[in-house]
Amino acid sequence: MANIREIAEAAGVSITTVSRVLNGHPYVKAEKRKKVLDTIERLEYARNVHAVHLSKGFSNMIGVVLPTISLPYFSELIEGIAEEAAKSEVHFALYQTNYQLEKETFALEQLKHRQVDGLIFCSKAMSDEELLNWRDTGPFILCQDSRERLFSTVSIPHHEAFRRGLDFLIEKGHKKIAIGLARKHGVNSHYRLEAYKEALAAIGEPYRDEWVFERSLTIADGQTLFSAWSRMDDKPTAIFVANDQVSAGLYLEARKHQVQIPENLAILSCDNQPISELLGISTIEIKTKEMGRHAFRLLQKGIRGEEAEKKILPYRLIERSTV
Repeated sequence: MANIREIAEAAGVSITTVSRVLNGHPYVKAEKRKKVLDTIERLEYARNVHAVHLSKGFSNMIGVVLPTISLPYFSELIEGIAEEAAKSEVHFALYQTNYQLEKETFALEQLKHRQVDGLIFCSKAMSDEELLNWRDTGPFILCQDSRERLFSTVSIPHHEAFRRGLDFLIEKGHKKIAIGLARKHGVNSHYRLEAYKEALAAIGEPYRDEWVFERSLTIADGQTLFSAWSRMDDKPTAIFVANDQVSAGLYLEARKHQVQIPENLAILSCDNQPISELLGISTIEIKTKEMGRHAFRLLQKGIRGEEAEKKILPYRLIERSTV
């Protein structure tokens, strides 16, 4: 396969002329342009598109950083990003991190070396303070809230939404409420824990660390959560879980052990994935695909050098049969 130098020699023109033809430069005589194009076809030349993009200062590639692709929440985020990226003919690479700092750092290094034009963090382990050190390497977007004004973010108001769910349980007569979080130290979990402590204080209930279940991500985690609940002497009457996969596992395991839902245990969830509708689980709806679309749009603004922007999406509580 020929390179630009070989094309120039075969066509009897300069390398500059070949480069101008390849890049659509208007100041090339028609005769020379035709000669170059005919030679390209004859020698089956293929452009190094990546090199062309880098010479122009962009790669037409973005990176999407996420802990796992296996959860519906993140899959929907990617769907939204992919739909918007397709409209702009932008490609993207996935960096699956499992919340490992070194893998998040690798993605940021890719941005630093211009392998991608920007990054979308669907969720991260790296603190905002540490991420600030990378602020000048290129644009990135967070799909979670942040108090740092220099970051562009898209999210729901997690504190407000979680408090709304807790107040809903309290209105239904529950005071002994447990919660299930993916991680205690995540940004979204921070806001949810704040809301939890405030709601308990408002009804005069103590905060109990043993009623905050961590590593709640999958259906299997929901089954484990039920086992922990069933062993408790003093059982919560309601559990507010951070995603529908966990709530589904909790629900199915409870039914398996003849625990009546919601009479003996009320379940409230987040996301509103199809599985929650199928099982009749009450949930806080998050428009995840829309979040992905907005994340891509915000990143494009960042690539163009526009100022940081914070986008807050609406949520709604959907009451079904588990509360």
